[in-house]
Amino acid sequence: MATEQWDVIVIGAGAAGIFCAIEAARRGRSVLLLDHGSKVGRKILVSGGGRCNFTNSGARAENYHSSNPHFCRSALSRYPPARFIEWVRSHGIAYHEKKLGQLFCDGSARELLDALLSDLEQSGAVLRTEVEVQEITGQRPFRIFTARGSLDCDRLVLATGGLSLPKLGATGLAYRIARQYGLPVVPTRPALVPLTLGGALKSFSESLAGVSCDVSLTANGSRFRENLLFTHRGLSGPAVLQISSCWQDGDPLEINWLPDLNPGEWLEQKIREDRRRTLESLLAEVLPRRLAQALCASFLGNPVPASLSDPQKRELLAALTAMVWKPAASEGYRTAEVTRGGVDTHALESKTMASREIPGLYFIGECVDVTGWLGGYNFQWAWASGWAAGQAV
Repeated sequence: MATEQWDVIVIGAGAAGIFCAIEAARRGRSVLLLDHGSKVGRKILVSGGGRCNFTNSGARAENYHSSNPHFCRSALSRYPPARFIEWVRSHGIAYHEKKLGQLFCDGSARELLDALLSDLEQSGAVLRTEVEVQEITGQRPFRIFTARGSLDCDRLVLATGGLSLPKLGATGLAYRIARQYGLPVVPTRPALVPLTLGGALKSFSESLAGVSCDVSLTANGSRFRENLLFTHRGLSGPAVLQISSCWQDGDPLEINWLPDLNPGEWLEQKIREDRRRTLESLLAEVLPRRLAQALCASFLGNPVPASLSDPQKRELLAALTAMVWKPAASEGYRTAEVTRGGVDTHALESKTMASREIPGLYFIGECVDVTGWLGGYNFQWAWASGWAAGQAV
C-alpha cells in the first residue's frame, strides 16, 4: 500500500485540532485530521452540561497556570475571546453569559460542533475517525503508521489532549511523542477536579452532602472565591475545582467560611445586638443552617461569643476564616475536567506552537503545559493555540 502524502496532519479532533485543521486548510495546505475515536469533539458536547462553556470574555494570561506563565500571551492576544465570539455570532449560534464572563450556547453544544465540522468540510480538510496511530518516525517528512497504512507529512500537529476524562478517549499520545523527539514534559496531574476527604472529615462532608456555600479557598499561595459543595466523597463545586489546579497531594487547604464579612466587626456588632446569642445562631444567619450546626458540633463548639475573652474571640475568628483541612486526594483523571502539566512550553515557540528543535512539529491545546481556570478559559486556549498553529503550518 502506497504511503499517502499530506502537507499537514493533525492528530486529535477535539476543539484545538479541528480549529487548527480549518485554519491550515484555508491557507491552501492539504490537511488530514485524524482521531482514534468514532466520534469527534466529545468534550465540546459534554461541556457546560451539554451547552458548552465555549469561552470566557475576560480570558487573559493571568487566568492560566503554567511553569512558563507568559507563554500563552501571544496566542491569546492574537486570537482573543472577542474573535471566537464573533465566529459564534457569524454562525448564528445564540449564546448567553452565565456569570463572570462565562459564555454558553443557548441551545445544545451540538450547534457549536456542527458549525465547526461544517467549516472543516468547507475548508477542504479531510477528517478520518477510528484511526489508531501506532508509531511516528522521522521528521520532514514525518511518517505515521496506522492499521490502515502509513502517512507522510511535512508538518505534524499533536492535539490529542491530556489524560482527563478517559471515558471520552483521553490518551497520553502527545506526551509520548514529545518525549520521543526530545521535548521535556512537565509532570501531569488532574486539575479542575473534586477533592476527596478521609476519616472524620469524610464523615463530616457526607453528613452535609448536597449543601453548598460561598467560601474562599487557599492552597499553595493561590486563592479562589466561589461556591463549595459537600459530597459523599468530599468537596466539589467551583471553588474546589479552581483550587484543585493549585493543590497537590498532602497540601493543606485553608477555608474562609465568611468571605463576605469583616469577621471582627461582624462579631462585635452581633454581640452588641444581643449578648445572649450562641455562635451557632449567629452563623446560621450567614451560612446554611446545617453547616452552621455541623461546624459548631465538630470544630468550634457553641459558645456565647459575648462571654469570650479577646484572645478567645481571635482564636474563634481564626478558625472561621482560616480553617485548615487536609484533603486525602483528588478524584483523579476520571472526573478531572483538564490535565495540568504537559509538553513544556519552554521547548515551543509561543507565536506558532512549534517545537524549537524539531522543524515541523507542533503541540496545541490541553497537551501543552497551559491550564486555564474553570469557566471557558480552556476552550479559549484551544481556539487560540489551534489558530496560532493553523497560521504557521
